[in-house]
Amino acid sequence: MSKPGLPRDPKSSPQALRRFVDQARQLQPRPGAGRLMFALDATASRQPTWDRACHLQARMFQATQHLSIQLCFYRGLDEFKALPWLEDGGLIRRKMLGVTCLGGHTQLGRVLRHALSEHRRAPLRGLVFVGDALEEAPGPLSELAGEMGLRRLPAFLFQEGRDEAAASAFATIARLSGGAHCQFDQHSEQQLLELLTTVAVYASGGAAPAQRLTLHSPAARRLLQQLPES
Repeated sequence: MSKPGLPRDPKSSPQALRRFVDQARQLQPRPGAGRLMFALDATASRQPTWDRACHLQARMFQATQHLSIQLCFYRGLDEFKALPWLEDGGLIRRKMLGVTCLGGHTQLGRVLRHALSEHRRAPLRGLVFVGDALEEAPGPLSELAGEMGLRRLPAFLFQEGRDEAAASAFATIARLSGGAHCQFDQHSEQQLLELLTTVAVYASGGAAPAQRLTLHSPAARRLLQQLPES
């Protein structure tokens, strides 16, 4: 079963989110603690909300310290790009904001295979994926997710919208890999930022510092409750 969508939080504010991000930065004390892959579905179905979503997702990198991040995206009929590993949050943000949408098919399997390949080369702390749909057979994706679980590579899948087939597949991938799946829409953007920030803290320092964020974020609590070690 997929996880429920995130509720609108009337108490959220730009000031509260800045405090949340600042706190998250303080919870990442170890230089060189980990690598995090960040993958995007940049196909045409995401165009209506793309600019806003990209600006929101880019704010995640304000909270990343001592992390090396690789930005990946797919679009078009067969285009998949993986940018170099970077530690400069501002540069990563600029790279993300330069990505545009292009009509095509989903390539989540390609994302998972690439993550596994990079993980074999040097361990990743996790894979973050943001997308809205799935046009691939779920069976092979589940096999890849199972391998990710065996290799301790959790996938955090953040789904825009309420596509039921995608939600079922994303939830299965998250469970088999040892990660988490959450849904969001235009009414839960602020909670999405909290979720992304929580993953950044988790990737940098592990579950213990990330758990401290749950005191201030129900969204973070819902995410961490899905993790096996929690």
